[in-house]
Amino acid sequence: MGFKPFTLNIRGNIMSYDRPIVMGIVNVTPDSFYKGSRTTTDTSIHKRVEDMISHGADMIDLGAYSSRPGADDVSPAEELRRIESGMKAIREVSADIVVSVDTFRASVAREAVVTYGADIINDISGGNLDAEMWQTVARLKVPYILMHMRGTPSTMQSMTDYDDVTADVILGLSRKLRELRLLGVADVIVDPGFGFSKTLEQNFEMMRNLNAFTEALDAPLLVGISRKSMITKSLGITADDALAGTIALNTIALSRGAAILRVHDVAEAVAAVRMHQLSTDPAKI
Repeated sequence: MGFKPFTLNIRGNIMSYDRPIVMGIVNVTPDSFYKGSRTTTDTSIHKRVEDMISHGADMIDLGAYSSRPGADDVSPAEELRRIESGMKAIREVSADIVVSVDTFRASVAREAVVTYGADIINDISGGNLDAEMWQTVARLKVPYILMHMRGTPSTMQSMTDYDDVTADVILGLSRKLRELRLLGVADVIVDPGFGFSKTLEQNFEMMRNLNAFTEALDAPLLVGISRKSMITKSLGITADDALAGTIALNTIALSRGAAILRVHDVAEAVAAVRMHQLSTDPAKI
């Protein structure tokens, strides 16, 4: 099964997407795993966002807490300070670009939406790290990105014991998706969580079976594999050299139903989406 058109309620406006979309990563952190994504000054945030929008980004994903194993802990106050700085810079560039904030804390999510104007909450923990997150998102009436992860960023790689990684992850997402909808969260995007509590082999098993996610889950599918270790470890390279591998996997993900590509390199992802469109739908030429 390929891409399925979807809608999102953004600030009361129903936005329709008839093609896969690209989400550009902006990290206001000093320690994210890929140094090219780190922006810690207003000038660098402006430049990165301007470049992403000019290259065709549909969304920006703002991160203020690195989920890299071994990264420093960040207090809620510091996370919010970084989000405030990032949101201000983004909105100075564009008042309209859709912004997702990457946080697992309900209090941070609330302030990001209410005070700083975020549109979507992207929770790497899928609600596991803050019991208030789902109720908060329901009250805020914003779309929610539900990612699969076990444990915490510091413990997740010791929690990779699955009977069948594809089936187990789909089951976990399906149960949470149902609970979220019962709470009134209308727009949920699902993310299998590549690189989070999965081994290298399990990551590729999920990629091979990505169609199963779109078939089993009635929700847009986000794929975030940009410059990750499933690429660098497989090819014996660093994140700096992982663009070609990222493009290859993103193209495979598009062919298997991905609705959103979360990437560091927007221009290349937009080109992959366009080439995929042209190769699958002659009417687009």
